[in-house]
Order: sequence, then structure tokens, then C-alpha cells
Amino acid sequence: MFDSIKEFFHTYPIFVYLLRMLLATLCGAFIGLERTKRSKEAGIRTHCIIAGAAALFMIISKYGFADMAMIEGSRGADPARIAAQVVTGISFLGAGVIYKNGSTVKGLTTAAGIWATAAVGMACGSGLYWVCLFMTVLIIGVQLLMHHFNVGYDAYSNGEIRITLVDTPEIRKILKEKQKELGITIVSSRITTCADNTLNMVLQVRMKNNIRFSDVLKFMDEHPEIKSLSV
Repeated sequence: MFDSIKEFFHTYPIFVYLLRMLLATLCGAFIGLERTKRSKEAGIRTHCIIAGAAALFMIISKYGFADMAMIEGSRGADPARIAAQVVTGISFLGAGVIYKNGSTVKGLTTAAGIWATAAVGMACGSGLYWVCLFMTVLIIGVQLLMHHFNVGYDAYSNGEIRITLVDTPEIRKILKEKQKELGITIVSSRITTCADNTLNMVLQVRMKNNIRFSDVLKFMDEHPEIKSLSV
């Protein structure tokens, strides 16, 4: 049975190309799924298209000019003609998800993932199936591992916290303890004192984990001194 399948694909190579594009698209979907769960700018659809298109470009680059090799006086087949442009061309797409947020730059990991997804698609398009699958698992593994253990500076998320509260020594102590508990690093702050003994605080922070909405409500219920809190 295996020999008959192999013979079929050898007889009709077009189905091999379609299989490669399908596999590349699936690999892109798995990479994009991890990004989607973290609410990143480029998700499943973007990574699917990138990987599938990269595989198509690689197939065109590798097989699309094979007939030119038989024509005398022509430049012949050049497998790197289109493939080389994918490596640099995908960088423009990656640059589109990078933006500056205050004093920090966001989107670098997603941009790197887009670039790597294109490489996965090219590997699949050239027929390196195991390389394609291994790199897909490796990319997803690195993303999950680094976020789970907060390894590296880029594993932290940036955010802004706005608080309006009645200023007392007790609430200040509670806020410091909560900051230490959540592992929040304050990058910059702007604090305004009002005449009615309230403070307006705007904090640019880096956090290990995102703060859940339910935790915000619970914290406000436990401490009525806090009049408003946005994360």
C-alpha cells in the first residue's frame, strides 16, 4: 500500500505540492494558536497565511523554473530566485506588529514568530517535512516555556494602572504588599494629590502575569478606600 501511495505522488507531483502547502498551513495554525491565546496582534489566520504562502513561494522557487534549465541560452533554474526574497520580504510584515508603548517596545516576539513561521513554511515547501514539524514544536515550546516560567525580560507584559484612592498609611502599605505579591515593577509614575485627601496615580508597569478582572473587583470590595482602579 505504501508503495502504491508513493507511486501515485511520484506520478502526480502536483498533489505533493498541495500536501506541502496544507502541512505548512497547519503548522502555522498551531503557532498562531499560542499567539491568539495571548491576544497578540497576529493570530491563527495570519500565521496560517504566512506559512502557506511561504511554502507556495518555495515550491515556485524550487520547481517553477525547472523547464528553463532545458532551454539553451537561458539562465536556467534558480532555486534561490524567489526563496531569497521571502526571507527579507517577510520582515516588512513583521515590522507592522512592532510598536512603541510609552518607554517600551511591544510586538518583537510576535514579529520574530512571523519570521520563523515563514521559515517553517519554506522548509515544508522544499520537502523538509521533519525539519518543518520539529521547528513548529520548538517554536511553540519556547513560547509556552518562556511565558510559563517568565524567562527573559521580554516574557513580562507592559501595562498601565490608574488608581484613585483616599490616602492613608494603611492603604499605601497594602498597595506595596500587593505590588510585591504580583511581581509588579513600576517603570514610571505620575501621582497627583487632590484637596479632598485623594490621590490620582498613573503607573506604567511591567508584570509577570496579567491581572484578572475578577481580582480587581475583589480587591476594590475589600478596600473601600479605592474609588477607581483600571488595569
